[in-house]
Amino acid sequence: MANSIANLVRLMRTGWVLARHDAFAGAETIDDLPPALRVGFRLIRWLGRRHPRGRKGLAAAIAELGPSYIKLGQFLATRADIIGSERAAELSKLQDKLPPFPRGVALEEIRKSLGSSPKALFDEIGPPIAAASIAQVHKATVRDEDGTLRDVAIKVLRPGIEKHFARDLDTFYYAARMMERYNPPSRRLRPIKTVDMLAQSVKLEMDLRMEAAALSEMAENSRNDPGFRVPRVDWERTGQRVLTTEWIEGTPLSDVEGLRARGVDFEQLGNTIIQTFLRHAIRDGFFHADMHQGNLFIDDDGLLVAVDFGITGRLDMKDRRFLAEILWGFITRDYQRVSNVHFQAGYVPLDQSPQVFAQALRAIGEPLLDKPAEQISMARLLGQLFHVTEQFNMSTQPQLLLLQKTMVVVEGVARSFNPRLNMWETAEPVVRQWAEQHFGPSAYLHDAAEGAATLGRFMSNLPEFFSEAERTAKLIADMAYAGGLKLDHATSEALAIAQARHNLTSRLALWIGALALAVLALGQFM
Repeated sequence: MANSIANLVRLMRTGWVLARHDAFAGAETIDDLPPALRVGFRLIRWLGRRHPRGRKGLAAAIAELGPSYIKLGQFLATRADIIGSERAAELSKLQDKLPPFPRGVALEEIRKSLGSSPKALFDEIGPPIAAASIAQVHKATVRDEDGTLRDVAIKVLRPGIEKHFARDLDTFYYAARMMERYNPPSRRLRPIKTVDMLAQSVKLEMDLRMEAAALSEMAENSRNDPGFRVPRVDWERTGQRVLTTEWIEGTPLSDVEGLRARGVDFEQLGNTIIQTFLRHAIRDGFFHADMHQGNLFIDDDGLLVAVDFGITGRLDMKDRRFLAEILWGFITRDYQRVSNVHFQAGYVPLDQSPQVFAQALRAIGEPLLDKPAEQISMARLLGQLFHVTEQFNMSTQPQLLLLQKTMVVVEGVARSFNPRLNMWETAEPVVRQWAEQHFGPSAYLHDAAEGAATLGRFMSNLPEFFSEAERTAKLIADMAYAGGLKLDHATSEALAIAQARHNLTSRLALWIGALALAVLALGQFM
C-alpha cells in the first residue's frame, strides 16, 4: 500500500511537470480512464494552464524530469504505436545532454571501480568533454610499457545513478500494471513488456563491461567489413563503472563542412552507412541502435567508425528471416508471401484471415511502385506495416520497432550525404548474400544436419524420458489413491475474498492518489 502511494505521488509530480510544459496538448480523450484518474488528469491539466513553463512540449518536460525519463523518452521514440507518430518524432530529437559532474568525483569513481589510483593507470586525465544522463566522457592519455603515449576515451558512470533509476523504474512498472489492469485494449501493446525491455536496456547500459563486450562483439563481427570499424577496448582499464577505449581521431559526421574539406565521397559514404547497418542487423542479428551523426566518425584512414554502444539491438534468426522475407516479398509484389511469413512467425493471431491480411499489405506496397526508387524508404515501409497490423490484433514486437526506429535514423543520415540514394540497389548485395546462405541449397543441408543432430540427442535421452514418465505416472496414481487435491467450497470462498480485498486496495490507492493531488494543488495557492 505504501509503495503504491509513493508511486502515485511520483506519477503526479510527473503529470504536473508535463502539464506545465503543455505536453498533454491533443490528449483530450480520457473517458476510458478510471474515475479517480480522470479527476487527477483534469486537475493536472487545469493546474498546468495556471502555472505554465517557458519551454513547451513533451521533450522539454522529459528533459526537466531527469535521467530516467530521458531514457524512457528515447525508448518511447521507438513506440509510435503507444504514443503516436507525432510524439514519437518529437521524442526522437530528445537530446541526452546534462551538466557534467566534477572531475574530482570522476577520479574517485575510477579509483573505486578499477581498484587503483587514477595516476597509476593514466598518465593524464582531462576535464569532461561530454555528459549524458548515465555517464560522461573524459579524454586521457596512457603510457605503454615501451614509454609511448596514446590517447584514450574514459566513460564514467554518474554517482548514484543505479539507485535513481531503480526508483523510477518501479514507478514505470506501477504505471504499466495500471494500464493493463484498467484499460484492456492497452494489453495488445504489452506495456509491462515494454518496461521490461527498458529495464534490461538500462541495466546493461549501467554496466560498462557490457558495453565493452558489445564493442568487442561488433569488432569481431565486422573485422572483414569494408570501410567500417569500432574503437578498441582497453580491458585493463575497464570495469563495471568505467570504460576505456581507443580515442578516435577523426571528423564527426555532424561536421559536414569538415568532411567536405577532407574530400570525403558523400555518395559512397551514404552507401557504406546503409550496407553496414544491414550487415549487422540481417547477417549478425546485432546492431548499433543509436547511429546518429554524433556517434559516427570518419577516422584518419577514411574508415567509418561507430562509438557509444550503450544502446544495441538484437534479432534472433526468426526475426532476421522475417525481415529478409518481407523486404523481398514487397520488392517482388508477392503480398501473399509476406502475409504467410507473418502467420508463420506467429506475429498475427491464427483467427485472422491470411488473404485479408495480404490485401492490407497490397494497400501498402502498391503505392510504392509509382515512386522513384530513391524516394522509397525501408523504414517508412516497416512503419506502415506495423501500423496496419494493429487492425489484425498483431502483438507488438518491441525488437522490430527498435529496428525500424534505428533504420529511420540510419536512412536519414545516409540520405543527408546522398539524397538520391537507391535503397534497393544499395541493400541488394547484403540481402542477396544473406538469402543465398540461408535460403539456398547449403541452408537446407545445414538445417537437415541440425535436425539429425537434434533427433540423435532425443533418441539418446529416450531411456531417461521413459523413466521420468513412469515416476510421474506413479506420483499421480499415489495422489489419486490418497484423495488428491480438492478445491472445496471453503477454499473457493477464501480465494474470492482475497481477490476482492486486492481489488479494494487498488481502488483505494487510486482515490488516495487523487486526494494527494488535490492537496498538492491547494499547496500551490498557499
